Amino acid sequence: MSTQPESLQNAFDRTFAGISQATKAFTPQLAPHEVGQITRVSNGIAAVSGLPGAGYDELLEFPGGVFGIAFNVDEHEIGVVLLGEYSDLHAGDQVGRTGRVMDVAVGDGLLGRVIDSLGRPMDGKGPVASTERLPIERPAAAIMDRAAVNVPLQTGLKVVDALIPIGRGQRELILGDRQTGKTTIAIDTILNQRGKNVLCVYCAIGQRASAVAKAVANLREKGAMDYTVVVVAEGNDAPGLEYITPYAATSIAEHFMEAGRDVLIVYDDLTQHARAYRELSLLLGRPPGREAFPGDIFYIHSRLLERATHLRKELGGGSLTALPIIETEAQDISAYIPTNLISITDGQIYVSPSLFELGVLPAVDVGKSVSRVGGKAQRAAYRAVAGDLKLAYAQFLELETFARFGARLDDGTRKIIEHGRRIRECLKQPESSPVAMSAQIAVLLALSAELFDTVPLDRMADAEHAVQEAATGIPADVAARFETADKLSDEDRKVVTGIARTTLTPFQPKPAPDAKPDAKPDAKPDAKPEAKPEAKPPSPKKP
Repeated sequence: MSTQPESLQNAFDRTFAGISQATKAFTPQLAPHEVGQITRVSNGIAAVSGLPGAGYDELLEFPGGVFGIAFNVDEHEIGVVLLGEYSDLHAGDQVGRTGRVMDVAVGDGLLGRVIDSLGRPMDGKGPVASTERLPIERPAAAIMDRAAVNVPLQTGLKVVDALIPIGRGQRELILGDRQTGKTTIAIDTILNQRGKNVLCVYCAIGQRASAVAKAVANLREKGAMDYTVVVVAEGNDAPGLEYITPYAATSIAEHFMEAGRDVLIVYDDLTQHARAYRELSLLLGRPPGREAFPGDIFYIHSRLLERATHLRKELGGGSLTALPIIETEAQDISAYIPTNLISITDGQIYVSPSLFELGVLPAVDVGKSVSRVGGKAQRAAYRAVAGDLKLAYAQFLELETFARFGARLDDGTRKIIEHGRRIRECLKQPESSPVAMSAQIAVLLALSAELFDTVPLDRMADAEHAVQEAATGIPADVAARFETADKLSDEDRKVVTGIARTTLTPFQPKPAPDAKPDAKPDAKPDAKPEAKPEAKPPSPKKP
């Protein structure tokens, strides 16, 4: 019985000896932890003091799980852009450093999801599955890492693919007044990427929640959400969230590009982004410039759009195509923000309100639109007809103004106008109805061959639809050459125009009933000999 207490005592002694040795060997390490405090809070920004080690663009943590980005790093104070609801923040609240910059979740788990700029889900489908994160601000690819733009990005819109082509890796600006169909062009382009191995990112900045919900419902209905990521900052969100949204969306798209995939990103729209940055800059006390925008407003857009590129094959050969949208006021494309983006991008698609009011949809003004890079990537089949088509359409637009004044026109001018009207009718296209490449080329070749010129204008829509359906009967070897850089041979042209001519035969006006009434007036001049004896009597009466 006496051995048990002794063994228990020995066990306790050994335990306490081990603890004393561990405590002697332990050396406490002190880690510095900076804690600042809020000095004032304003609309979407806060002033913080007491963080001497904080750096520019560092992510700071506020009470309630609110984060902010260090924007102004002054000697005694830091101007912070808040990324969330700030109504519960007050002067004196503690602020902590995170030691990292703002980043966002990336990866295939985001496809089909609707998230905000912080990566939080907004579609009610649970948390986002992602194992990797990237900073929202990343340097653009170096010049030596880029490759030429040589592959077209088909939008499914005849007027764009034929006259204003876009290449993969290009930056094409879409601008125009409000409510003229700018977003529709971008959404239709996303819809047309189905089955083309192109991933899409739709970035909504400062849009109404109803407008974003409508766009997402349209994408989901057409099956486009399977390859699309939607990043949203609504109009009632904090201006800081609107500011970082395009950068976060670009990092998501860059992850796919660096994996060797082709990506399309739409910024809808950068006007709201510029206004959010102007609001933040004025609240932080930065000096205003033209139209009250800060001096670096050009830089925030140039560093964003420079990230769109086509990488060389050694880096995977991926591409990032950017379609930024800008809203103009009273058709003034020479305003500050529009001119900035026109100079940054590789071309622009101008959407005209006058064409929109006339019912010409999409209301693309071909004369003010240009693509400086996409022409090199355009397929040879398009290039064979696009030049003549654009010239004929430009001539028509100039001559149409004379026809409105009721001026007498010669036969050649009248023929140009009638041909131009058919071109305009063929370039019309309903919403959410992208046209396949073979159908587009069949219509364009029929236009260049003037096969539509005898079709009445009120039957043009049916005639064009018939040609598009007949394009499915183009031989496979000819249709395969549409996808390559090979030029169309004369035989290929004859095959396509022959199919179009046969299809348009039922739409031609019937000349037989019109010939009979034309013969009657021709017979009347034959009865003129009766007037000759009436003209002879006056001459003998004069003498």
